Amino acid sequence: MTRRRLAGRSLQTRLALAYAAGIYAAGVLVLLFVAVPLAGINAATPVGRPSSGATAETGSGIGLPQLLTGSAVALILLVPVALALGWFVSGRFLRPLRDITATARIISAGNLHRRLDLGEPMDELTELGHTLDDLFARLQASFDAQRHFVANASHELRTPLAGLRTLLEVALADPDADVDTLRAACQEALVLGEQQERLVQALLALATGERGVTRWDTLDLAHIAEGVLASRRRQAAEKGIELAEHLTPAVTAGDPRLIESLVANLVDNAIRHNHPGGHVEITTQDSGVTVTNGGPVIPGDQVQRLFQPFQRLAPDRHGHGGYGLGLAIVDAVAQAHRATLTAIARPEGGLSVTVRFAPGSHPSQPVLHRMV
Repeated sequence: MTRRRLAGRSLQTRLALAYAAGIYAAGVLVLLFVAVPLAGINAATPVGRPSSGATAETGSGIGLPQLLTGSAVALILLVPVALALGWFVSGRFLRPLRDITATARIISAGNLHRRLDLGEPMDELTELGHTLDDLFARLQASFDAQRHFVANASHELRTPLAGLRTLLEVALADPDADVDTLRAACQEALVLGEQQERLVQALLALATGERGVTRWDTLDLAHIAEGVLASRRRQAAEKGIELAEHLTPAVTAGDPRLIESLVANLVDNAIRHNHPGGHVEITTQDSGVTVTNGGPVIPGDQVQRLFQPFQRLAPDRHGHGGYGLGLAIVDAVAQAHRATLTAIARPEGGLSVTVRFAPGSHPSQPVLHRMV
C-alpha cells in the first residue's frame, strides 16, 4: 500500500513540475518578447540646441541594468508561484482518480455491490468510472452465477452419492443377504454410478463451452447433424419419437467438438422432454441449425430460465434422466462461437431452438447473442 501511495504522490509531483515548467516558460517568453525591447529606451533628450542660460533636461528612463535586475527578481519569484499553482492544478485533476482508486480498493469479491457513481462533469475520468462500474456489475453477476452453479452442482452430486451410500449400507447391514441380493445391490450401484458419470461429463462439457473456442475449423453443420441423428435414432425409436431431418449445406467455422456437443444436446433435449409418439425436426441452412420438438407447453416467461444451469421446467423432469444442463451447454457453446441463439416456445407445446453461426470462416466481429 505504501508503494501505491508513493506512486500516486510521484504522479502528482510529475504533473506539478510539468505545469510549473509551463508557467515558468510562459513567464520567460513574456520577458523576452515584451520586456527586453524596452531596454532600448534610454533617457529622453530634448531635440534642438538649448538656449543660453538654460540647462538641458533629461527624463528618467529605464536602463538596461535595472531591467535585467528586475527580470531576474521576477523569474526567481515566479519559481515558487509556478510550483504552487502546478501542485494545486494537478491535485484538482487527480482528485477524481483518487476517489476511483479508494472505491476500487473497497470493492472485493464480497462487496461487489459498491459503485463509483461519478457525476458531472463528463470527461475522460468520468468515462473511466462508468466503464469500471459496468465491469463491477459484470463481475458481480459472474460471481453470483458461480456461487449458484457451485451450490446446484454440489446438490446434484450429493443426491446420487447419498443414494449409493445408503444402498451399500443396507446391503452390508442385512445378515441374510445372499448372492442375488448383493448382485441386485451392485446393479443399482452401477446405475447410480452411471448417473454420476453423466453428470460429471455434462459439467465438463459446460466448463469446456464456457472456456471459449481455441480451434477454428471450417465445417458443415449438415454433416454434424447427420452424424448426431444417426447415433440417436435407436433412442428415439425406443420412445416412439419420430425424427425428421431437412439438411442442406450450412458451412461455418468453429470447434467441431463443441459444435457437435451443441447439436447433440439440442437433439437429446428434444427427445428427452417430448411426448411419447412425438416428433423432433432438425433443419440446417444458411450457417444455422434449428431443432424443433413437441412436448409439454412451456410458458413464454420460462424459456430463458431453461438455458441456465440446473434449471428444469418442472421437478419431474429429473425423472427423465435430465440434469438441467443440456440447454446451458448449448448456450455456452453459442456464446463461445459468438453465435445468435433464438428459442421460441411453441403454442402447441415443445420448443424451437435456432443457433445461427457466422458464415464461412472465423468471425472478425462479435455476433449479437440473444434469446427470445
